[in-house]
Amino acid sequence: MVSSAVLVANNRSFENAAQGGTAVLSLSLRDFRNYTELHLRLSGAPVVLTGPNGAGKTNILEALSFLSPGRGLRRAKLSEVNRHAGQSCWAAHAEVASVVGPVSIGTGLAETPAGEEGSERRVVRINGEPAASANGLTEYLDVVWLTPQMDRLFVDGVSTRRRFMDRLVYGLDSGHARQLAAYERAMRERNRLLKAGGADPAWLSALEGQMAEHGVAVAAARRDGLARIETGMTLATGPFPRARLAAQGVIEAWLEDMPALAAEEKFRSLLAAKRGIDREAGAATDGPHRSDLMVWHAEKAQAAEHCSTGEQKALLIAITLANARLIRARRQKAPLMLMDEVSAHLDARRRTALYEELLALGGQAWLTGTDEGLFDDLAGRAEFFTVVDGVVTPRHV
Repeated sequence: MVSSAVLVANNRSFENAAQGGTAVLSLSLRDFRNYTELHLRLSGAPVVLTGPNGAGKTNILEALSFLSPGRGLRRAKLSEVNRHAGQSCWAAHAEVASVVGPVSIGTGLAETPAGEEGSERRVVRINGEPAASANGLTEYLDVVWLTPQMDRLFVDGVSTRRRFMDRLVYGLDSGHARQLAAYERAMRERNRLLKAGGADPAWLSALEGQMAEHGVAVAAARRDGLARIETGMTLATGPFPRARLAAQGVIEAWLEDMPALAAEEKFRSLLAAKRGIDREAGAATDGPHRSDLMVWHAEKAQAAEHCSTGEQKALLIAITLANARLIRARRQKAPLMLMDEVSAHLDARRRTALYEELLALGGQAWLTGTDEGLFDDLAGRAEFFTVVDGVVTPRHV
């Protein structure tokens, strides 16, 4: 059975409701994962979703993650989100208390015209009007998330850490998503021309100029953002460890010793010199698309990849909370926090500290778990819902 009712938040006063942060005040889903239709109305307070594994808790967080640029917290293909393959396209709609005030955001998989085949396309509407791209969502709210899959961040591949690094920077630099997208567009076109052969050298030079300009901007934003997060953690108190952070890459290294304009010229020259190598490789072999995020446990002076599983999770939480505090300082609004099964492997002291930190941020956090007892500290300070087989039911706590 799938929920299709409108669920209304408890009318009692929540001390934290929508104060100082972005908050989702209503959420509607259609043909999204295991939800044929779902409508939630909310107060803006933190939200706790509990229920068995596979009930649909994470699906709700995934829908909320589509209120930001990108492919959501699961990085799924858009068609994979559809409730039934090949049938009507999924859609999500939210009314949000945003950085600039109330805003209506709709997004989903675009319909493919009959008889046509093509790549999947996501559509975004803001206050009913089509948006040029999902990157425009960063003007209204920031969305930060932690999922169980991220527990392996420090030991998984470079691309996973690089995406995490860029999501950290999105909330601290409003232009970062656009710079990264522009760099990747120019890189894809250069790759295509090199593969085809016989391209006009002037055309390649123009694309390499764009890659140099946007690539150096991306690297500089990463360096600055990580430095600010690291500094912010030195001011934090509580049981979560401090981390040292660095972006590791060829351009990031250059920026330690030269100004941005000099790094641009050096990168432009490098790209021109490596056309033959890149043609054979089928891709640009140097640039910020190959950079990595390096993390160390500050007190232990130990690389995160060599820390225990518990220490790695604590570092990840510490970095995420520091990022959220900086976003609040920059935007005067705390981000939307999506915390999937984060509490399950924390001891009582760290669990309580996490909840107090989320409440102190003043925004709306969404937390999921299978054990209701893990959220007792949030009783009276959050809205509780039980999720079973796609049916979402308010629980009065």
